[in-house]
Amino acid sequence: MPLTKLATDILQGTIESVKEILPFEISMEKPSLFTQPYTQHCIGVLIGMTGDVRGRLIIDGNEETLGKIGEGMFGMMVEGEMLESFAGELGNMIAGTLSTFISQQGLEMDITPPTVLVGQAKIYGFEKAFRLPITVKGAGTIIILLMIEQELDL
Repeated sequence: MPLTKLATDILQGTIESVKEILPFEISMEKPSLFTQPYTQHCIGVLIGMTGDVRGRLIIDGNEETLGKIGEGMFGMMVEGEMLESFAGELGNMIAGTLSTFISQQGLEMDITPPTVLVGQAKIYGFEKAFRLPITVKGAGTIIILLMIEQELDL
């Protein structure tokens, strides 16, 4: 499989996963390519991707946005430790759905358990990544980062 197709499949799978998981009207900016480091500001979740697709997925948002998403999904406000747990579960749902999408493309992809990142952190250890800002109506914006370890012809 050409690596540019791999990148396209991963981006498309991520977009489809977010649309399937979030019960909101969403709008997405065009994905952009960037190099390290990435600074995460509030709450993020990092999930590793293994198998035919190797890399990491990070979902980055602030407490208010993630709280409103949690409230919309579960009918109750989530805050504090519950919010951190929810962030991990949201990452798990999106990455798990992405893994299913990728398997339908004929590739194997497994995910690692989520690591929740709280506070400001600089993230290094990748050459190139895709940044996909997603605006969730009534909640705010989250950013999904896709760090793909395979060399991509971009």
